[in-house]
Amino acid sequence: MNRYFIELSYRGTAYSGWQRQIGSPSVQQNIEESLAEILRVPTPIMGCGRTDTGVHARFAVAHFDSEKPAEYFDTNFVYHLNCVLNQDIVASRIYATNLHARFDAMEREYKYYIALSRDPFCRDASWQIITKLNIDAMREAAQYLLKYSDFTSFAKLHSQTKTNICHVTHCSIEHATGFNDNPMLVITIRSDRFLRGMVRGIVGTLVNVGRGRFTAAHFENILAAQDRQKASAQAPAQGLFLTGVKY
Repeated sequence: MNRYFIELSYRGTAYSGWQRQIGSPSVQQNIEESLAEILRVPTPIMGCGRTDTGVHARFAVAHFDSEKPAEYFDTNFVYHLNCVLNQDIVASRIYATNLHARFDAMEREYKYYIALSRDPFCRDASWQIITKLNIDAMREAAQYLLKYSDFTSFAKLHSQTKTNICHVTHCSIEHATGFNDNPMLVITIRSDRFLRGMVRGIVGTLVNVGRGRFTAAHFENILAAQDRQKASAQAPAQGLFLTGVKY
């Protein structure tokens, strides 16, 4: 049996998240069913992580095992797979590996997009905030993420995670432009692992720093408290993208 990585991108709007769920469409389900249709055999896949309902991926990785040789999964196979997949899921390439898509990932990167003006063309791919934000205060607060390793304050409550320890290596907040050159903010976070709801919890709290509801020092106090109730509500799902995985 041979192992293969499949590199993907997907628009998460229509899905209940990455993971297969009874009675709800998922990204994993559509890919598994599409592979099985072409290969004529059930083909379970393992993703590099589990994105939540409505979250997107510009770059994601999954692995599957098959008796087929590596030459079988050429560009022609990828073309036919994309013909079967839902149109909001795209496979870019498939190649042989000996790695586990989830457990061998050393770093993941997420980007969160905030539109700073009303834009009908990016409503499903950003959080639209038209009030003025103090970007310098948000940047100051974001640097505290690199000083702490326990992210309980930003973890989804009642999850089955064994530990809330993560090592964030990068967090930046940069200006960008969207459709029609409308202004946007892009918050980029990299870590060895992420907890459920972690990025959206961080972004929601950073935005409240930008709104003047919290200071940067208070943001650090929230981190240190290891208490989810101290932090803000999660930012909306549609602004979040998985953008990178390193092995």
